[in-house]
Amino acid sequence: MVASGERARHWQYAELPGVDLLRARYIRKTFVRHTHENFVIAAIADGVEVFHHRGTDVHAGAGALALVNPDTPHTGRAGVPEGWRYGAVYPSPEVVAAIAAETTTIRGTPGFVSPVLDDPYTVGLVHQVLRATDEGNALAADTMLRVAVTRLLRLNGGPLPRREVRTAGTRIAARARAVLEERMAEPPTLERLAADLGTSPFALLRAFRDAYGMPPHTWLTDARVRRARHLLDAGTTPAEAAVAVGFTDQPHLNRHFARIVGVPPGAYQRERKNVQDPGRRPHVTSDAWQNKQLSQTWPPKAEENRMPPSCGTPWESGSP
Repeated sequence: MVASGERARHWQYAELPGVDLLRARYIRKTFVRHTHENFVIAAIADGVEVFHHRGTDVHAGAGALALVNPDTPHTGRAGVPEGWRYGAVYPSPEVVAAIAAETTTIRGTPGFVSPVLDDPYTVGLVHQVLRATDEGNALAADTMLRVAVTRLLRLNGGPLPRREVRTAGTRIAARARAVLEERMAEPPTLERLAADLGTSPFALLRAFRDAYGMPPHTWLTDARVRRARHLLDAGTTPAEAAVAVGFTDQPHLNRHFARIVGVPPGAYQRERKNVQDPGRRPHVTSDAWQNKQLSQTWPPKAEENRMPPSCGTPWESGSP
């Protein structure tokens, strides 16, 4: 994606199962309130990102990481006129839990405590993970991902609180969510949904926002995009995915998909098809900017390793 100085690439690497990858530069881009199934570990290279997280705006500048736990509503936008440039890894809860069990003493489901952490060393590690996937260096990519996640959990990790249904409101919200998941393509109105659940529209709205951090219609859009991603991963065309999840047409899907994922569904699916096969040469990316400007736009290797690791793993300078 290249438009008005904004560029983004969202992809996967076969040797890092359960992890999504992203490089992007955004200037006017605004991410609407949404969630991720995976963890977000976004390493800011330049500029500032502002995102709304648990009731307040937080800022992540160069040398910092924006950290979001799975299923946590958040937004995203530029905090300075020049926007922000970053690389991100999105490891699944299973990947993070396995690393935490091996390298930390965290009990329960691991997660991040603070949404922003100033740590240039780990920022460098994240960018090296991305570079290693471009080079087809599976050993380096896997190693550096584990070092980065371990370091973040030791500096800013803890057990995630358990979500327990304790009130009538949260039980109604859970039932409403189940109905919307089942009837995603043809959802009921708020009034009809509330009536079917034996409550009032405003009571349902309050309960749903309290439980999931957003109103039902916003949650539904987020859920539709999430399901569309799974359909695209399975080879469904964007036009077919749009109808299947309840969007009016492909342009309707395109608009919401780009506002949540950061790239349009066509570019997203091309990268999924471009995942390299083990033992073959690294794939050629679908974005010309990725090939031509990679060396100019991401931190030089020497700068990425100024700080010594604090997680107890010896590390050589430079990218492997």
